[in-house]
Amino acid sequence: MRRLGKTRRTVRTVRTARGRAWAAAAACAAALATLPAAPAQAQARVHGDPHWASKDTGMTSVRLRGLSAVDRRTAWVSGTQGTVLRTTDGGASWRNVSPPGAADLQFRDIEAFDARRAVVLAIGEGEASRVYRTDDGGATWKESFRNTDAKAFYDCMTFFDRRHGLAMSDPVDGKFRILSTGDGGRSWKVLPDTGMPAALDGEAGFAASGQCLVSAGPKDVWLATGGAARARVLHSSDRGLTWTAADTPVPAGDPARGVFALAFRDRTHGLAVGGDYRADQPSPDAAASTGDAGRTWRPAATPPPAYRSGVTWLPHSRTAALAVGPTGTDLTADAGRTWRTLGTGSYDTVDCAPDGGCWAAGEQGRVARLES
Repeated sequence: MRRLGKTRRTVRTVRTARGRAWAAAAACAAALATLPAAPAQAQARVHGDPHWASKDTGMTSVRLRGLSAVDRRTAWVSGTQGTVLRTTDGGASWRNVSPPGAADLQFRDIEAFDARRAVVLAIGEGEASRVYRTDDGGATWKESFRNTDAKAFYDCMTFFDRRHGLAMSDPVDGKFRILSTGDGGRSWKVLPDTGMPAALDGEAGFAASGQCLVSAGPKDVWLATGGAARARVLHSSDRGLTWTAADTPVPAGDPARGVFALAFRDRTHGLAVGGDYRADQPSPDAAASTGDAGRTWRPAATPPPAYRSGVTWLPHSRTAALAVGPTGTDLTADAGRTWRTLGTGSYDTVDCAPDGGCWAAGEQGRVARLES
């Protein structure tokens, strides 16, 4: 949006490691769920409590809105000044792997498959919207898409697996535009818009955290909107060919308001967060949840206290999730019905890996990992 701006001995070893990861993730979720609901600055942190531990990137002039958590040791982040950073040692050190000649671009979304393969999206009008892919940890990049339509503005992307993915643009000629890849982001094509409902007047996506387009399973994908009279979530169950739209209770009616981020733990259960990104404006009812794949949305009984731009489910938990924004981090332990503040640090985006490694990123090059 223009306005804002994942031999038998070998098998046994793998299963054992996976079991430890599940146990660690479950323990983290359980520990988070038992934390007191007092503001972070008003309580002393007890040793062993989960908390965000800062990981110095050395990039204080950069705002990092793109984030992809591979595991507890490996994460990719992206942002302003054409920046892409990667860590493979849990954040102890960061390698600047930015594509050459990209200093004028804003990389608002990044999707990594492992420590070597990643796809990054630059946002903006016309040719500013681009996609790059690396297969060697960022040592080299190949530009795989450059938008040539002045009316298009790409905001977010998502991948169903290592091959199939989508990217979305703000409406072009009255409908959201969907870009598709079937080869891991090496090439892209615009999908026909015959199955896309008409956009509302002023409706667009928010390129705030790389989470305005998310997927779950092999074919389901959801698109978050704002800026219009109603904040909506669009759902496709066929990888973006046909879509249905549903209203959410998240406030809209202004270019700065709407749903900014989505997270689905499966094809049925999802969370939406957002509000009004202006610091001087309140954001009541800034979270909602669904249990029917996004056909209907329920407002949170106790929402986050302010605008939130990123959200993620804790791995292997059916009820725990984190939301982040410029004024803090919130936890839900009941699948989005109620939220409580964990800390007041500023983050724009958040993501958790299957092994329980949860990361957050934001302004002034800030990156943190959830520790206990």
